Amino acid sequence: MSVVVTPTTARTPHNWRPLRIAQITATFPPYHGGTGNVCYYNSRELGKLGHQVHVFTRTLKGLPAQEKGEGFMVHRLRPLIRIGNAPVLPGLLKELRGFDIIHLHYPFFGGELSALSAVLHGVPLVITYHQDVLLTGVLGVVENILSHTTGRMTLRSAAKLLFTSTDYATYSNARPLLKGREAIIGELPNGVDITIFTPGVPRLDLLARYKLEPQNRIALLVAALDRPHYFKGVNVFLDAMELLPPSYKGLIVGEGELRQEYEKHAEELGIKSRITFVGRVSQEELPDYYRLAHITILPSTTRGEAFGMVLLESLACGIPVIATDMPGVRTVVEPGRDGLLVTPGDSIQLSQAIEQLLESDALRQTMGIQGRARVEEHYNWLSLISRLEKIYFQALSEAGTDRRGLA
Repeated sequence: MSVVVTPTTARTPHNWRPLRIAQITATFPPYHGGTGNVCYYNSRELGKLGHQVHVFTRTLKGLPAQEKGEGFMVHRLRPLIRIGNAPVLPGLLKELRGFDIIHLHYPFFGGELSALSAVLHGVPLVITYHQDVLLTGVLGVVENILSHTTGRMTLRSAAKLLFTSTDYATYSNARPLLKGREAIIGELPNGVDITIFTPGVPRLDLLARYKLEPQNRIALLVAALDRPHYFKGVNVFLDAMELLPPSYKGLIVGEGELRQEYEKHAEELGIKSRITFVGRVSQEELPDYYRLAHITILPSTTRGEAFGMVLLESLACGIPVIATDMPGVRTVVEPGRDGLLVTPGDSIQLSQAIEQLLESDALRQTMGIQGRARVEEHYNWLSLISRLEKIYFQALSEAGTDRRGLA
């Protein structure tokens, strides 16, 4: 199976030109979520390369309909309807004119209008496939219908369909929908800003704020605590912490409507005094929280987690990680070198892994150094955006070739 796009077009004065690029995403900062953050860094770094980038997303209360970002423009469109993080934005049909590339961050039920615009205007569509959507009940039935109809047509209409890892591409629910269109499948990992997320010492004011003592060992979890991110495994983390000594403390950074449920679970386990729910933290302050911790945990339970940007952020700060052994996520961690992998949903195994790392300062230090080096080599945005730019030019050079088999 071939799942890697290898761009051949080099950036030279002979074939390079500034492109007008539309980035389409259901969520975008200040909403905290991996998909929006990837779109943000895509847009910022492409702007630095000289491209004209426009981000299209939904409106957020208190934010202007249009604003200038760091080298790009943000357009917030009013949704016709919205279910969770899935807005239908009819304005896309009007707005997506005159672009060289349309880049859709998917899943985005409602974002299929981007694909329709690409077809109508003869523009190459590039899709970043971030993760499967796994729902239950009525919403699960609706999601399955949409995935096999409009979703299937959208994915198959892409000039390039980028998964964050070949591992996830193999196991994703999207894979069967692409039969006969395997040639469009590629790989482009997410990245991390290695100039912001850097190693450093814990801030004394944060240690004092959260009443953390020198003898404490701190495990950090960073996640949105809303229903769309139910799969983050917060309760698994809490169950694991309940099995560990009282000197082990847990910090949970994030906010959402599920926070009260998690706080109640911590209270029922009798560990409320050992778990601090920090709430939402700005992107500027977030590196300080990684540096405050001894390890970072990503205990996600379903393929709704396809990569885990928090793992990269933690490793970039020199902090080793523990993650679940699932497609995509496991590609970010080298077990024994910069972290450990555990079985999804197994709180006992997770507690044992936490104890293994928290009891060995030498092991954590070695893992932290190796993790930082690996992130610098493979996951810095500068090199990844260069790859994305080449993919764009490859898609443009292939435009107008045989596009049968889309249906």
